[in-house]
Amino acid sequence: MEDLRRVPQRILEEVSKVVIGKDDAKEILLVALLAEGHVLVEGLAGTAKTLLCRTFSQAIGGVFKRIQFAPDLLPSDITGFYLYWPSGEPRFQPGPIFANVVLADELNRATPRTQAALLEAMQERQVTVERETHPLPYPFMVVASQLVYGAEGTYPLTEVQIDRFMFRVWSGLPEPEEEKRILERIEFLDAPDVRPVTDPEEIRRVCEEVRKVYVAEELRDYIVRLVGRIRGDPDVLAGPSPRGSIALYKGARALAFLRGRDYVIPDDIKRLVPFALPHRIKLRPEAEMEGLSPGEVVERALEETPVPKGGL
Repeated sequence: MEDLRRVPQRILEEVSKVVIGKDDAKEILLVALLAEGHVLVEGLAGTAKTLLCRTFSQAIGGVFKRIQFAPDLLPSDITGFYLYWPSGEPRFQPGPIFANVVLADELNRATPRTQAALLEAMQERQVTVERETHPLPYPFMVVASQLVYGAEGTYPLTEVQIDRFMFRVWSGLPEPEEEKRILERIEFLDAPDVRPVTDPEEIRRVCEEVRKVYVAEELRDYIVRLVGRIRGDPDVLAGPSPRGSIALYKGARALAFLRGRDYVIPDDIKRLVPFALPHRIKLRPEAEMEGLSPGEVVERALEETPVPKGGL
């Protein structure tokens, strides 16, 4: 058991050899991995989103695939297709979705039809092609990036699509000291030597331990009240679905495990709220015109929802 608790730290240490800074993104990726969820990464070009995902995949001993989304991309370009040989025998050609970590780069550049090709994979960890179902490898994790909302040539993610992402995290520009370290190590970073520090079977065992982390009834109530407070906010047109509550519940267990505990505390939930809920909130038009953001609604709910003091 003690050795399993070291697995997330080994992954973090290996990723940090290559990816400088981005502590929030690294932690959220680890939490999503152990909670068996997916992550939406937003940020400017050149902020190491691909490097982070590739290094993370290599560290967990998995297969990494990058899909560049574009308006002419078809669903079969993602899921795969059947190739019919002269004999008439069909043979399935797996698409790039068959990997442990899939980077869906610039997801909102693809049409809604192509975006929807990810829905079954992200929810059920399988794809269906010509009525045949094909299971995806374990672990399976989609890390998607998207361009700035409303940019030319983009298609907004549907509520159903964006709700599939357990967390959303921002990949920003490095701090001056971090950028200096990048320049000092650029020769290594251009061709990093990342070694796998675990394997899919060990990750499966770690995830089983995460499911055993204790969540008191008071903390489950806290999650429900917090999400309910957001749904009832007068500035909110549509609040988080039950997937938001599930993301907080599963994520809090994973975060507690990362921090060496077998029980969840309120701070675990509060830490994940800014990553699990804002992308699931749709504001009323008048609130948007006044400059209100979903993040501010979440902060308001955190301040107004009483935090349980016992129940461990």
